[in-house]
Amino acid sequence: MKRLLAATLPLAPLTALLLAPLAALQAAQTVPTHESDVVVYGSTPGGFCAAIAAAREGASVILLEPTTHVGGLSTGGLSHCDSNQMRRETLMGLFDEWHRRVVKDYTDRGLAAPYTPALKDAAKWTFEPHVAMRVTLAMLKEADVTVLTERCLTAVRKNGTRITSVVTKDGAFSARVFVDGSYEGDLMAAAGVDWAIGREGRAEFGESFAGKQYPKKEMDISGFDDAGNLLPLVTTSDAGPRDAGDRNVMTYSFRLCLTRDAANMVPMPAPAHYDPARFELARRAFKAGVRGVGLDLYPLPGGKLDGNNSIQGQISLGLVGGCNTWHTADEAGRAGIWEDHKQYTLEFLHFLRTDPAVPKKIRDGFASLGLCKDEFAGTAHFPPALYVRESRRMKGMHVLSQRDITDSPEKDDAIAISSFPMDSHDCQRIALKGGGVINEGTVLPVRVPGTGFGYAYHVPYRSVLPQAAQCTNLLVPVALSSTHAAMASLRIEGAWMVIGQGTGVAAALAAKQNASVQDLPYPVLRKRLLAQGQMLQLPPTPAKKAAAKAPDFIP
Repeated sequence: MKRLLAATLPLAPLTALLLAPLAALQAAQTVPTHESDVVVYGSTPGGFCAAIAAAREGASVILLEPTTHVGGLSTGGLSHCDSNQMRRETLMGLFDEWHRRVVKDYTDRGLAAPYTPALKDAAKWTFEPHVAMRVTLAMLKEADVTVLTERCLTAVRKNGTRITSVVTKDGAFSARVFVDGSYEGDLMAAAGVDWAIGREGRAEFGESFAGKQYPKKEMDISGFDDAGNLLPLVTTSDAGPRDAGDRNVMTYSFRLCLTRDAANMVPMPAPAHYDPARFELARRAFKAGVRGVGLDLYPLPGGKLDGNNSIQGQISLGLVGGCNTWHTADEAGRAGIWEDHKQYTLEFLHFLRTDPAVPKKIRDGFASLGLCKDEFAGTAHFPPALYVRESRRMKGMHVLSQRDITDSPEKDDAIAISSFPMDSHDCQRIALKGGGVINEGTVLPVRVPGTGFGYAYHVPYRSVLPQAAQCTNLLVPVALSSTHAAMASLRIEGAWMVIGQGTGVAAALAAKQNASVQDLPYPVLRKRLLAQGQMLQLPPTPAKKAAAKAPDFIP
């Protein structure tokens, strides 16, 4: 018991791996303990697919979600499936089944199929959030996965290199194998596994897309007020050396579900407070004729629109710099950051709808939009999930880098194939001292030359494995071992679904054999992956074609 107590790793905040006071440790030992073969923490697409895959291998599975929302962005507003830029013939297994069931949900109700999953082309696949949620919950229920929400991690108990249980405020959960399915890598960090945040320097892994990135045009406006202070929404006047890394994270935002259908419209909420001065930068941009102040819109079934931060835009839904402390924040801290992003979103939309500096056509376009009455009723129709595009990244047995994507895609321990173009949203917005403002950190989509697709590459089993000296019964499919440049490709829901499935199968096998995850024989894992429909054969290089069309920009 003394050894177990000493190995209990609490979170206060989530990343602080310091021993708690004795009273807190004793309290952690008295909470009810629930047992299963596999515990998955975080119901992101990688998390819920890991849970389903493990359960289908015969494991008893508990899926713990720290919030009230199940499904991450796949059910939280990201309703234009980004797989149109991926090699869809490699996205099989649960990804393919999930999409076939989404379409069946429509056709069973006598509605037209919104897309055709059997065709592995570059067509747009779109769906409504409530349909995605219905399908996700049904698949979890059919797999007999126990889903528990509002189970925020407070501590991890370890015996040597093995996690024995995770503790939440509503109980402890023990298992033979654990899967960290969170966007943030919270369980991984709490278990004492090494991780990285932000961006590497270019020399560290020899990556051209590491360090600072400046693909966007400089805005010919000042980023300073009359007193020489930075304007709101400008993050710095010194971006740092071009080749150097930093701890900046690509911007977060919400994926809004919008409509112009009056019969299904909820008026856009007014912000809790509104400061016109916050948008002086955007005001100056409009006056100078800068293009790219607004958001991307993707048409959805049901007369709806998916509103996204514009990766090519200058000022959009992303609160640049607002997410840099998300990974270190505790539950209350993240709630505050979530509210900050919601407040910014509502203020930005209010500015675009009402400010005289905004051209009338644009004001009218935004004034015609509202939230959807039949979506997200539990959160007043505003999306419940913040788009955490990247957070911690594990320092595991193999660190996937840019070279693994473009130069050395084949691995001998593949558990999935990913192929989304490397792309990163803004990380900084810089006021230049000689005049001008420029966004930094953007990587515009890196595709196979002459095609609309990203590079297809293996995701090796080693990239979801911690170092054995740190933990031997944990798998990490979402905050997996990669550089920032590689995460710019891995960070997409379709990729996380297939990686999650591969991880779930491995978790169930390791639990059944009572083996360390590092010692699981790959041929055994490969056999079961193929049996679950996973595609592991890299596709041939695609034929040249027209580049993917940019999304519609409002207005």
